Amino acid sequence: MTYTTLISAAQTAALLRAQAPLVLLDCRFDLADTAAGERDWAAGHLPGAFYAHLDGDLSGTKTGRNGRHPLPDFGTFAAAAGRWGVAPGVQVVAYDAQGGPYAARAWWLLRWLGHGSVAVLDGGLAAWLAAGGTLDTAAPSAAPIAASIPTPTATPTAAAYAPYPASAPAMPTIGADALLARLGQVPMLDARNGERFRGEVEPLDPVAGHIPGATLRFFRDNLAPDGRFKPAAALRQEYAALGAGAGEVVHQCGSGVTACHNLLAMVHAGYDRAVLYPGSWSEWCSVPSRPVARG
Repeated sequence: MTYTTLISAAQTAALLRAQAPLVLLDCRFDLADTAAGERDWAAGHLPGAFYAHLDGDLSGTKTGRNGRHPLPDFGTFAAAAGRWGVAPGVQVVAYDAQGGPYAARAWWLLRWLGHGSVAVLDGGLAAWLAAGGTLDTAAPSAAPIAASIPTPTATPTAAAYAPYPASAPAMPTIGADALLARLGQVPMLDARNGERFRGEVEPLDPVAGHIPGATLRFFRDNLAPDGRFKPAAALRQEYAALGAGAGEVVHQCGSGVTACHNLLAMVHAGYDRAVLYPGSWSEWCSVPSRPVARG
């Protein structure tokens, strides 16, 4: 069975027991201490899990005008996926301990490469431990991907880690200029908390507020009290009330990370016309001429 949105701790454990082709990605992160996630991974992670660093692996180079977590270069991320052992037909499970936003970023990026067999561990590390899952401190190793995988950059050697064979982005995005031209014409959801959305506080970016026309959808509203995602039917009802189903919906947040959590929830609910604005508020507010709304 292939998992494409969410996977339970029990299902993940079953894949490990079956020794099925599987890549685990530990995406724990702390915006206030960017080394904390890797320290936590070193202290104990799901057996065989690689660490995927938000800044180093799941983001690209910042220019000061492209947001705090711009998308990585497409080819660079394909190479990273290959080093982790991601290949067509290999199930990937991403997890974190912060409610899923960093794991959702990894999920979106792998779908961006065209890899459909990727899911987020529902409930994250806490759910794994609650289900009796064990942790490991050993460094992982990926089985070398066969060099016969057709990719123009593959080197035909037995030990080659071929980049993921992707030729073009498979997930839709929108840039700042295109979004500016469509303000008021397309539903837009902002995944930040209410205080930041309304412009009451702004701890991370130089300007407070939100993009005009955006609707607040705090990413944690996707979760039930136990930290797992709400049932798909409940999410479908909630996103329908926010404009899903009538056409595409643009997702954004502070830097294009927690927006992926909303996008995951929307896809899990059965809506497939979700578009990511990768630069999000941190890119938008870097240009003074772009309009700002508050309240």
